[in-house]
Amino acid sequence: MIKTSIFDYSDEKRSAISRSIRQKVFVEEQGVAPELEYDGNDVYATHYLLYYYGVPIGTARSRKTVNGIKLERFAILKEWRAKGLGKHLLEEVMGSLAHQDATIYLHAQQKAVNYYKRYGFQIGGDAFTEAGILHYKMIWKPNAKHE
Repeated sequence: MIKTSIFDYSDEKRSAISRSIRQKVFVEEQGVAPELEYDGNDVYATHYLLYYYGVPIGTARSRKTVNGIKLERFAILKEWRAKGLGKHLLEEVMGSLAHQDATIYLHAQQKAVNYYKRYGFQIGGDAFTEAGILHYKMIWKPNAKHE
């Protein structure tokens, strides 16, 4: 059974689980500096945890910025990737934002660009480096033809 919970940063238990997943994926696996990963924006964000049969396997956050709503920190534990589970997290995040009248965007790592294109995101500019990793800004176009 797949379940997603939505919470804010004041939920210490779920926030700790989310940080643990991000630590494993971004800091340990990808080599992102902790001070970049833990940027101080968690307190302003809505957070998500993805559970598979009660086991937390993924996390994400969304937050309002001057440019719209930014989706961030999508992370699925390595052993759970490429099993079609991440789409549940993305769908839950997008569903929770359906009522928002704002641009929805994210900074996708180069290796994830095609994944996000399948769900209606389009590249919105040139490549750039963030935390030492090549990224593209991607903007959700709800009426765009998905690849």
